Amino acid sequence: MASNKLQRTNDDIQFVLSNLLRQVKDPRVNQGSLTSITRVDTTGDLRYCKVYVSILGNVDEKEFKKGVKSASPWLRRELGLALNLRYTPELIFELDKSIEYGAHIHSVMESLNISGDSEDEDM
Repeated sequence: MASNKLQRTNDDIQFVLSNLLRQVKDPRVNQGSLTSITRVDTTGDLRYCKVYVSILGNVDEKEFKKGVKSASPWLRRELGLALNLRYTPELIFELDKSIEYGAHIHSVMESLNISGDSEDEDM
């Protein structure tokens, strides 16, 4: 479990990076209709930061990772300018499919079409 200071730092990094990702001009990064940063995990020494990105829509994962990796130095520099940290962490991007999985589960539950009235009739 992260300390309060580290959690606040994670929240700040998430906020700044979400704004910066919209400014990236690389078409490999902006290929999804909705891109959001779902979670940020920073190591205790602030050297590395894992950024979990969720993209809604059809996306080529390899191309997205290449695009984000090429934009990573610019993102890191802008992050360092925006936040006053001892070290600007190295950014490691991972794709997070939890929103897509949640939408799939929701559609499966909707397709079941189970009514809740059958329990009341049994009693």
